[in-house]
Amino acid sequence: MASLSMAPINIFKNGADEEKAETARMSSFIGAIAIGDLVKSTLGPKGMDKILLGGGKQGLVTVTNDGATILKSIGVDNPAAKVLVDMSKVQDDEVGDGTTSVTVLAAELLREAELLIAKKIHPQTIIAGWRKATQVARDALREAAVDHSNDPAAFQEDLLNIARTTLSSKLLTHHKAHFSQLAVDAVMRLKGSGDLEAIHIIKKLGGSLTDSYLDEGFLLDKKIGVNQPKRMENVNILIANTGMDTDKIKIFGSRVRVDSTAKVAEIEMAEKEKMKEKVERILKHGINCFINRQLIYNYPEQLFAQAGVMAIEHADFAGVERLALVTGGEITSTFDHPELVKLGHCKLIEEVMIGEDTLIHFSGVALGQACTIVLRGATQQILDEAERSLHDALCVLSQTIKEPRTVYGGGCSEMLMARVVTDLANRTAGKEAVAMESFAKALRMLPTIIADNAGYDSADLVAQLRAAHQDNKGGTWGLDMNEGTVGNMAELGITESFQVKRQVLLSASEAAEMILRVDNIIKAAPRKRVPDHHPC
Repeated sequence: MASLSMAPINIFKNGADEEKAETARMSSFIGAIAIGDLVKSTLGPKGMDKILLGGGKQGLVTVTNDGATILKSIGVDNPAAKVLVDMSKVQDDEVGDGTTSVTVLAAELLREAELLIAKKIHPQTIIAGWRKATQVARDALREAAVDHSNDPAAFQEDLLNIARTTLSSKLLTHHKAHFSQLAVDAVMRLKGSGDLEAIHIIKKLGGSLTDSYLDEGFLLDKKIGVNQPKRMENVNILIANTGMDTDKIKIFGSRVRVDSTAKVAEIEMAEKEKMKEKVERILKHGINCFINRQLIYNYPEQLFAQAGVMAIEHADFAGVERLALVTGGEITSTFDHPELVKLGHCKLIEEVMIGEDTLIHFSGVALGQACTIVLRGATQQILDEAERSLHDALCVLSQTIKEPRTVYGGGCSEMLMARVVTDLANRTAGKEAVAMESFAKALRMLPTIIADNAGYDSADLVAQLRAAHQDNKGGTWGLDMNEGTVGNMAELGITESFQVKRQVLLSASEAAEMILRVDNIIKAAPRKRVPDHHPC
């Protein structure tokens, strides 16, 4: 009879790695909690900033407290940490704000789960309790939401409050009155379309943040060609992506042999004729402004100047795309059929000065809701962070116009959800009740962290807030971080988008549940480096 070997059998390739059961779970928890601890100091109106230093030769410096930007910039190796990083990216793409809140809530849920698993409660029991808790929390949030979309004045005030609340935790907090009005004006111009591509943000060094303004038109950070008109009215614009530099032979690796310099002159003349013919085909479109994504060399620029046509070169792809959208034109590459080409239109093109730079201003464009926000600031880092902050506010406002319901901020919504989850736990028999209680505790950690970051006594403030909500009179009570007390959010105007809060709740609970299900981590064997015997 053959003897059975008791030695463990390795079924994986050499170099592959496996973590099982408790080890795998512990690895996931540690990675996710570390990510939460990394960004939680940025949460709330008194949150701190992080400096991110790039690894390249330039050593690019980014100063930010935006959760998505921080997590996007750091390289993580832990699989659970990667799940939270991806979740914050989705939150940023979906609603634009709440990236730090969603990461911190998911990390706090896993911190609670770690304690429950240590008490020998099965992960599936925890998940079952969390699912019921998520459902009642979502229902409570929906019931607490307020909709003022039928009252334009109240809805406008809601939008301003949401913008102020969003900007309160950003660099722009000291100028939030100015920037919240600027953001609301820009979004209201969209007339409900929510197309943020029509809002162009230009950053110009110099001045202070309060010098930033909203321009009702479109600004292009380029120069008009030499000897061409600098101001033009009732403009027909051809937007193109074509080579206008073919005054040289462009066949790669070609060789031309000539027996005299006269032949070289003939080749150059043929190239010039070819370019002249192309310019004539462009002019047949009946245009007085030509904007090209690529370079325009001296000869075609001279031909456009002689025809009295304004030519703008090297408008980058994002600029050309936005120009086409704003002026109602289409990007063209061939010019044989002018009747098929859709031209862009605007009432006036002129040069304007911002600081020491000259920009091209398009006013009276076909897409009337288009506008440009010009940001001014002392350093590039300030401008970059101001753009990120304003982008978050614009995203949240455009979402609020589509989904007009609002809820109160300052930890009010989290305490409201925690109260209904605790009530459900008190009515539930069995171990699921313990999981529900842990869910409520994780929700209460958000106002706790906000108070801690402001340097206040979080235990005292959260206890007061919990008591106010338990009386059923405190549906609008939250943390007032200016005074360090519990205050009425309705009176203080601390309002947040219902869509953002709902997305934070659902994304965090789903991500935490997914990580909690893991009981095995298998890492593939690293690919072997094979020497290249055939270098090109």
